[in-house]
Amino acid sequence: MFRSNVNAFQIGLVAGMRAMSAPALVSHKLSHTLLNPMPGSKLHFLTSPVAANILKVLAGGELIGDKAPSAPDRIVTPQLFARLAAGATSGAALNASSGEPVAAGAIAGGLGALVGSFAFFHLRRWLTEEKGMPDTVVALVEDGLALGLGWQAVQSTRVV
Repeated sequence: MFRSNVNAFQIGLVAGMRAMSAPALVSHKLSHTLLNPMPGSKLHFLTSPVAANILKVLAGGELIGDKAPSAPDRIVTPQLFARLAAGATSGAALNASSGEPVAAGAIAGGLGALVGSFAFFHLRRWLTEEKGMPDTVVALVEDGLALGLGWQAVQSTRVV
């Protein structure tokens, strides 16, 4: 149970960095399993290859949109709520697919999203404003970190 909650927190961190990447990675994993995880669950839609593809397109758009100067800060209310929802949903789905408590996954994922949103917002601001690093470079490194961390979280989740 501890490992599944760590995975849920970790996917929440990813949602804090890139809101759509977390559910896209979870849905990709669940849609490629031979098992039928979460039958009867409200989160079962994440096992659909169609949902996985739609989420991947949305995640790709977010990766591109994040580089725009007009992109809103991730800690403004609408953005933060979207990240919390993505983290909680992704964490809940990871826990549900591994037979662990859904509520614990939702809490861990939401908490991870909260931590990730604020931590990476301030880290990115510090690197660009205080250290003078180009925002695009910092954003691309963050993209890589989010995808790597998310991939590791979903791959280490045991689906039952």
